[in-house]
Amino acid sequence: MHQFEISPLAKISLGHLNADFTNSSLWMVIAVIVASLIMLAPAARLVPGRLQSVAEIAYEFVANMMRSTVGEGGRPFFPFIFTLFIFILTTNMLGMVPYSFTVTSHLSVTFALALTVFIVATLVGFAKHGAGYLKLFVPSGVPAVLLPLLVVIEVISYFTRPISLSVRLFANMLAGHTMLKVFGAFVVGMGVLAGWLPLLVMVGITGLEFLVAFLQAYVFAVLTCIYLNDAINMHH
Repeated sequence: MHQFEISPLAKISLGHLNADFTNSSLWMVIAVIVASLIMLAPAARLVPGRLQSVAEIAYEFVANMMRSTVGEGGRPFFPFIFTLFIFILTTNMLGMVPYSFTVTSHLSVTFALALTVFIVATLVGFAKHGAGYLKLFVPSGVPAVLLPLLVVIEVISYFTRPISLSVRLFANMLAGHTMLKVFGAFVVGMGVLAGWLPLLVMVGITGLEFLVAFLQAYVFAVLTCIYLNDAINMHH
């Protein structure tokens, strides 16, 4: 499991706070640089190239996703959703590069992203509806005798959002990379004669992992849109 080990590259202390620059920090910086180059660099060209086409496809993909889940009320939050999607997608894809580091395989990173989404959605809900946002926890058309129980369930469900959102991303990336490592060990251990079978399985899993890397970024973004839709439109 050493591929998931966080190691400090530069010791930084802010009083009693440990703020070391780690390999995880480095790959997050690399992800930001790569994403920025893909999204911003092509715009400087007069003649559109392949990278600009990729950037435009990503832009339209997220815009359509937001229109279908949040509606026009979610337009101000497009930069937030787009940044989340591109950052997670880039870190997931960079994690597929041999000898790289998968940032999203750590719960601390995914939970920080999920907690940010939770806080933003909650603040938006109260800013738009005030105390009326609490009606989100009161399902309509429910018999009064069941209302206390359902309110408790709704509150628990609401506050577990960042946990479910973060664990889903973390678990999928951790499990996929662990499986690749296991089958890689089988290939080496079984030798030339018998190693071809786990190698074929490993090739298939690698292709599946690229799909999972995209899907997990999409799922994270679309769930964020759903949470914002609850905060903005309060369809409940």
